[in-house]
Amino acid sequence: MAFEDLKAAILTLLDEIEKKPEDRHVLQEELREKLSELKALGLPVPQDLVDFELALEDDDADDFFDNMPV
Repeated sequence: MAFEDLKAAILTLLDEIEKKPEDRHVLQEELREKLSELKALGLPVPQDLVDFELALEDDDADDFFDNMPV
């Protein structure tokens, strides 16, 4: 997949994550796959996307405790 195609796919995923936060986990995995494709092609991964992915992972850690009884 060409760089411009990957970039467009990533932007689409980011829009979907914003519009459908309930599907975030599935979309996050797709985002990881696209970022991996960039890396595999030797293309630079924008720092803001790396930061965004890390922020999503931090949110996942918080979600783990949301249904824990107190």
